[in-house]
Amino acid sequence: MRYSNDRPPVITLTTGPVNAYGEVLRGLGRSLLYDHDPAFQAFYERLVGKAQTAMRLSNKPVLMQGEPVLGLEAAAASLIARTDTVLNLASGVYGKGFASWARRHTPNVLEIEVPYNQAIDPQAVDEMLKAHPEISVVCVCHHETPSGTINPINQIGALVAAHGAYMIVDAVSSFGGMDTHPEDCRADLYVTGPSKCLGSPPGLTMLGVSQRAWDKMKANKDAPRASVLSIVDWENAWSRDKPFPFTPSIAELNGMDVALDLYLDEGPETVWARHALTARATRAGVKALGLSLWAACEAIASPTTTTIRTPDGIDEAKLRQAARERYGVVLSGGRGATQGKLTRIGHMGPTAQPIYAIAGLTAFAGALNALGHRVETGRGIDAAMAVIDTPPAD
Repeated sequence: MRYSNDRPPVITLTTGPVNAYGEVLRGLGRSLLYDHDPAFQAFYERLVGKAQTAMRLSNKPVLMQGEPVLGLEAAAASLIARTDTVLNLASGVYGKGFASWARRHTPNVLEIEVPYNQAIDPQAVDEMLKAHPEISVVCVCHHETPSGTINPINQIGALVAAHGAYMIVDAVSSFGGMDTHPEDCRADLYVTGPSKCLGSPPGLTMLGVSQRAWDKMKANKDAPRASVLSIVDWENAWSRDKPFPFTPSIAELNGMDVALDLYLDEGPETVWARHALTARATRAGVKALGLSLWAACEAIASPTTTTIRTPDGIDEAKLRQAARERYGVVLSGGRGATQGKLTRIGHMGPTAQPIYAIAGLTAFAGALNALGHRVETGRGIDAAMAVIDTPPAD
């Protein structure tokens, strides 16, 4: 049997967009209320409150009307002034890329860069801050999705706060899938969205903003106003008594409302646990197949993405194509500097269930065998099942 590229796959195990929960898809079909209707304004106020609860914020988050790349670009434009000195932390493609946004707003950009299978060392950050007291903004990507690695943002955030600098955190593919929140890591701008681990379609940004960040953005004469990139314009949009800067993405907000209900009703700790279990099972299966993880060590391997180093002699694009054609399973490749070097199996939202570890491993192993790189599929499945069937520790 072959699955045509013209037909939808059987299972999508990518790192985003991810398949949305069925309940969320049904939520998208709710009536589209007029944004000035009192019923919608009351709904929006309640929705922002749910996001505040989920993000464990002491103030109201901002919901920007575009997928999180909008939030990331807006964070750079709104917070960074031309007199700032920015320290960019690059442990992967997305962290490295943020420097290009920072340089639009200040010529003073320093960087710590590590190999893209490693994580940022807080000690290196501490040393850089001490060597450059002029550093006023630090930017870091929590989960480097193209590498499947996690940076220690709580430790980094503590150092940045002690230095007196502001911190921008990209938590797009980590929030909702692991224990991470804006105030825990002392982030001033914490950018995430509902389209990864919360299992909702792309189209919105969830943004945690500290009070000191509000103050800095308002004082920043270079920050955008009356612009899709303006964060300040949305400061009070959460209130039913305040107008929206422009028409909000009503259908996506309906879906996000359901996604947040699912997350809070299941319980964040339970959601994080199934993400972590799915990833542990997948990593165990990968190693049992005789393959290598991309992450330099499992301590920095993400619970929302498993990255597998491409075996020598294998065309990674053909590997993913074989998985789709033969088994109807879609996987992700690398991005930028990791393109062609690794394959990514996503564990986000509805696919953060242990059974999908079995599906992903089976398709991946089968594709390798089809391309002539022989692995014993059963060994990988047995190893994954052993992890899944191990009772949780008390």
